[in-house]
Amino acid sequence: MNCPHTAAAPADRGAGTVVIDPMVQDLDGETARLRDAGVLARIDLLGVPAWTVTRHAEARQLLLDPRLVKDIEAWDLWRSGAVTHAWPLIGMIDAGRSMFTVDGAEHRRLRTKTSQALTPRRLEAIRPEIEKFTQELLDALDAAQGDDGVVDLKAVFAQPLPMRVVGLLMGVDESQHAMLTRQYKAFFSMLTPQDERLALLAELDVFYTDLVREKTARPTDDLTSALILAEEGGEPLTEEEVVGNLKAMVAAGHETTIGLVLNAVRALLSHPDQLRKVLAGEAGWDAVIEETLRWDTPTTHLLMRFATEDITVGDEVIRKGEGLVVSYRAIGRDIEQHGADADAFDITRPTRNRHMTFGHGPHICPGAALSRVEAGIALPALFTRFPGLRLAVPDEEITKLPVMTQNDMTAFPVLLG
Repeated sequence: MNCPHTAAAPADRGAGTVVIDPMVQDLDGETARLRDAGVLARIDLLGVPAWTVTRHAEARQLLLDPRLVKDIEAWDLWRSGAVTHAWPLIGMIDAGRSMFTVDGAEHRRLRTKTSQALTPRRLEAIRPEIEKFTQELLDALDAAQGDDGVVDLKAVFAQPLPMRVVGLLMGVDESQHAMLTRQYKAFFSMLTPQDERLALLAELDVFYTDLVREKTARPTDDLTSALILAEEGGEPLTEEEVVGNLKAMVAAGHETTIGLVLNAVRALLSHPDQLRKVLAGEAGWDAVIEETLRWDTPTTHLLMRFATEDITVGDEVIRKGEGLVVSYRAIGRDIEQHGADADAFDITRPTRNRHMTFGHGPHICPGAALSRVEAGIALPALFTRFPGLRLAVPDEEITKLPVMTQNDMTAFPVLLG
């Protein structure tokens, strides 16, 4: 692949490098190749070299290692100008100042109010709203069936539900949800020209800045207002910090749940023996959710941490200034953690809860509990309402979106039965 988005060719791929496919045409094959490449694998991200970790135990250690930081200034390829803002994935790394891009005390300062706003008590308080949204969207599914009985479960149900929930939490008016969905879809897609991606990032900055200023003038009972009013250690968050947190949280908060819900439904419909177990009460919906998170992770590859000194992992060394990606899908299928049948979907698997799909350590996803609550409401409600739900096309005809970091589908056509 040519690399017009970098200022210079960063490095040769080298033998054994796994090229991450931007079109996501064979995700299972790519996952297998990464695992076969070893605990640490060399990868190529649109012409840019990096390392990725593919095993559970080593990933757990690295995610706790203070020598790996989020600060892009620690990345040799960035400092040298080999990678610039012309690289299509740069917006996932150089995303402004937020809890997702800093470490240590600054990370704790930026994260604290978010964590406080997503407590179990707060999530239970919004449960009735999530249940209401779910029932409304199930009605919409019923009404959206075509003459052939086919309806897109993603477009009508799995996509709007988490956007409604995160919009409720952040205080984003429902009239803006469709716009945000389009913007984030274009941001993640590898089909979007980079100049358009940079322009829409600027538009999102304007949108969230306007929202923050509106909530500053007229605060309400939502997470945006809570972040504005936060005074952790006596120092309030700056406007840039609030905007950065919101921009990333809305993206992560709805994209992850879309993938979780769709991947769970797909896994159950393609494994009818597993579906029968959960419908018969032999396993709970929590088991479905955890095994889905392990087996078909919503996040495929998480970009990126940078080594501040040489780090030895087995026989390999991440050199100071090199980048590390965390490949959660490969990690979820680690046979050393989950057994020789790690590629199988099994909701009774003893290790189904022992995954790291939402991360580990200081940067563990603050919205993990919210995603579980949404899926825990949506999945049983869907199968209760439509017990005859089935795929409208063969499973192999379902295609992935061209997104290198998120495990998402183009569409998910079903028959409601």
